[in-house]
Formats: sequence, structure tokens, C-alpha cells
Amino acid sequence: MVNKRGQLMANKGKKKAQKKTWKELTPMAKVGTVTAAVVQLSLLVAAQRDISRRPAEQIRGSKTMWRVATLVNFVGPGSYFTFGVKRTAAK
Repeated sequence: MVNKRGQLMANKGKKKAQKKTWKELTPMAKVGTVTAAVVQLSLLVAAQRDISRRPAEQIRGSKTMWRVATLVNFVGPGSYFTFGVKRTAAK
């Protein structure tokens, strides 16, 4: 009984999701991963460039705070463009 219980406990630990190596990913998973990385880097570069070029008066909060916030994947740049940039009224 102890042997079976030990085996059950060992098998239970193996059921956890294991990380796959790049070679083990399907072609679609590789495309998805590369696409997500390109989108994330594009958003980061766009946000950082906008922070550099936009005057501080047109940004809510400090530029330093937004630079750090944009380093958070997807959420940071999205938050900057949504909440960090002051919008002017349309004329």
C-alpha cells in the first residue's frame, strides 16, 4: 500500500504543466509567440518614443513614472496611451 501511495504522489507531481522548449512547440505556437513578441516590442517602442517627444505638460504624471510603467507587458503601453496622454478638446 505504501508503494502505491508513493507512486500516486509521484504521478500527481508529474501532472503539473511542464514548460516546453522552443523545439517542442507546434509551428502555430511559434508563430503566435513571435507575433506577440513583435506586438509587445512595437507598443513599448511607440510608448517610449511618444514619452520622449511629447512635452511634459501633455502627460498626466511624471515622464519617469510612465517610462517605468510602459515596461509592463501590454498593460503598460496600453495604460499610457489610454490614461497618460492628455487629450485636447476637438475644435
